[in-house]
Amino acid sequence: MVKALVCGAAGRMGRLIIQVIHDTEGIELSGALEQPGHKSVGEDAGLVAGVGPLGVKITDRIEEVIDQAQVIIDFTTPEATKNMVLAAQKHRKPMVIGTTALPDEVVSEIRKLAEQAPVVQSPNMSIGVNLLFALLPQIAQVLGESYDIEIIEAHHRLKKDAPSGTAIKMAQVLAKARGLDLAKAARYGRQGLPGERERGEICIHAVRGGDIIGEHTVLFAGDAERIEITHRAHSRRTFACGAVRAALFVARHQVAGLYDMKEILGL
Repeated sequence: MVKALVCGAAGRMGRLIIQVIHDTEGIELSGALEQPGHKSVGEDAGLVAGVGPLGVKITDRIEEVIDQAQVIIDFTTPEATKNMVLAAQKHRKPMVIGTTALPDEVVSEIRKLAEQAPVVQSPNMSIGVNLLFALLPQIAQVLGESYDIEIIEAHHRLKKDAPSGTAIKMAQVLAKARGLDLAKAARYGRQGLPGERERGEICIHAVRGGDIIGEHTVLFAGDAERIEITHRAHSRRTFACGAVRAALFVARHQVAGLYDMKEILGL
């Protein structure tokens, strides 16, 4: 039985991950972590997640819960993820990381951890989105430079970062397929008089409003036709299911390295 520590256990994603762990054979909740002083500290994580008592109290002390965990699942904030990665380095613990907008210093620490233990890092852990990550480069290569690429993403009003990590990853794989330097090719929305669109641009547009869970559209626009590929998440549970699948992979794989969902899904 794989024992999992869930970070951000009282948050939207944390609660869903605990629900999926409860419903999945071969894995169980061994620890639940929240930020210091959180109102749910001391409560039963199962009750907070809505699955009934699990006998696992939410704590804000990493050292109380990290030893018994075989894998750590982290969907929190860049600062909280950094602290968790440093603790995982100390204890050589595998991690599944879904936090987005990570600064370079945190990415560097994740790579150090991956030298000691298996780590899965992905901005989006749904099966459908990761299938798109695999398919988009093929489409871009077949269509060629005569088709302009635009990415439109939409999320709920509470999302803090923009553009989404998923949209950035889509832009990265498309730029690589086209042989472009994304730092030079990327455009983030348009305003004023930006001039005519250049062939080498990849533009990303971010929409925020309401309770949109997550929508991503990649538009390939040619002179005589347009192809649009859209993924819509109907529930955050799709991300939680992918995270638990990744947790089972790293706990059983036991080979240090930095992985993404491509390896977990066999793409």
